[in-house]
Amino acid sequence: MKCLLALGSNLGERSDTLSLAVGDLIAHPQVRLLQVSEVVQTKPVGGPEGQPDYLNMVLEVETTLEPYELLAHCQAVEDKHLRTREVRWGPRTLDVDIVTYGDLAQDDEDLTLPHPRAAERAFVLQPWAWMDPEATLAGQSVAELAQQAGDRDDVALYDIEADEYGD
Repeated sequence: MKCLLALGSNLGERSDTLSLAVGDLIAHPQVRLLQVSEVVQTKPVGGPEGQPDYLNMVLEVETTLEPYELLAHCQAVEDKHLRTREVRWGPRTLDVDIVTYGDLAQDDEDLTLPHPRAAERAFVLQPWAWMDPEATLAGQSVAELAQQAGDRDDVALYDIEADEYGD
């Protein structure tokens, strides 16, 4: 099954964390990397005030894991990178979300697919559109959704040379 995963980090060595997390995600024998986006730097959306900027990216993977197995794998990778869940939308070393799992649509307390807020978040949509200009989400163009997203002006291609955090 083709899936889209969204990764984000705004604590610690953000760039290194994302790179290592990609490796950890695809190290599973039932997960194969198909495409990886460029990294963007973004302002936090929601959550407590005063958080550092995020680095975000998306991956397209192919997996034979069932949706809840993939969720458990993503959460295990988050845990490996010392993710804590103290404040909703709070700062984190690593966040891994399943954005899509093929065309599966489901809504329960543990896993909603497609991700319920992906269609309005430029920090997911823009790197996805750059990676796959023909991508669609729930029948809509990801590139068009990115242009309509409220946070689109806060998304910039990440420049490691100019990174004030020094990652």
